Amino acid sequence: MRVRRLGWAGLEIEADGRLLLIDFVRDLSPLFTGWKSDKGLAAPSGKATAALVTHLHRDHTDASALAETLMPGAPVLRPAPGHGDDIDNVTTLLAERELAEHHLAAEVVDIWSTRDIGPFHVTALPAVDGLGDPQLNWLVEADGQRIFHGGDTMFHGYWWLIARWFSPVDAVFLPANGAVVDAPHLQPPSPEPAAMDPRQSATAAEILDARYAIPMHYEPEQPDKIAGYAEVADPEKEFRTHTGRRGRVLPVGEWLDLAG
Repeated sequence: MRVRRLGWAGLEIEADGRLLLIDFVRDLSPLFTGWKSDKGLAAPSGKATAALVTHLHRDHTDASALAETLMPGAPVLRPAPGHGDDIDNVTTLLAERELAEHHLAAEVVDIWSTRDIGPFHVTALPAVDGLGDPQLNWLVEADGQRIFHGGDTMFHGYWWLIARWFSPVDAVFLPANGAVVDAPHLQPPSPEPAAMDPRQSATAAEILDARYAIPMHYEPEQPDKIAGYAEVADPEKEFRTHTGRRGRVLPVGEWLDLAG
C-alpha cells in the first residue's frame, strides 16, 4: 500500500491497482481568501473506487471534485448530518447541498463501523470537531498495513481506545495547524485549538505507535485565511520538533510507499 498527499487534508491511497480518496478537495475558496487553484493541491492519479470524508465542512468535502474523480456509483462514506436546525448546521449546509446536487452515492456510517471496498478495509473512528459538527476519523487497511487519517479533529480521550484495537499504525496523517476559531457567532472563543496543534498531534502519534507521523491540514502556499481563523506560525517545524524520529513531512503530490 502507498499513499500520496493531495494537499490540505486530502489523501490518495493505492493498493492492488485501486484508489481510495480521503477528504479530497479541489477548491478551498470557502476557507482561503484570494484562493489560487494552481497552488497547494494535487489531483488524484486516476479514477477512485471510493471516497471517505471526515466531515462536511467545505474544506474537507468537495462534491464537484469527487463527482469528476470517482468511478460511476462509487460510494462516498460520510458522518451523519448535524443536529438541530439550519443555524446550527450552517457550516455543513453547503457540502450537504452539493452532495445531493451531484447525485453522489453518499452513505452515512456510524462510529466503529467497518466496510470492505475492493482491497481496502476501512473503519470509522471517533473524532471531535472543533465546531461541534459530526466528524469521523478513518483507519484504512490493505496489504497488511494501516493508515490513520485524522481530519481536523481536536485532541480527545478516544486515542487510547483506538490504540488498543489498532496500534501499531504504519502512517498517521494528523492536523498540525492548531487553528483557533474566533468567529462572531462562536463567542467566547475556545481555549483549545479547533484542530490539533503539532504537540497534540505528536502525542496522538505516540499513542498510536506510528511508524510515520505526517502533518497535514496546513498550507504555507495559501497564507490568507478567512477572518477569525488563526494558525500555528510554522506547523512543519513544530511538528518535526515534537514528533522526533516519527516525523516526516510529505510534500503535496508525493507518494509514501509503506512497503519500503
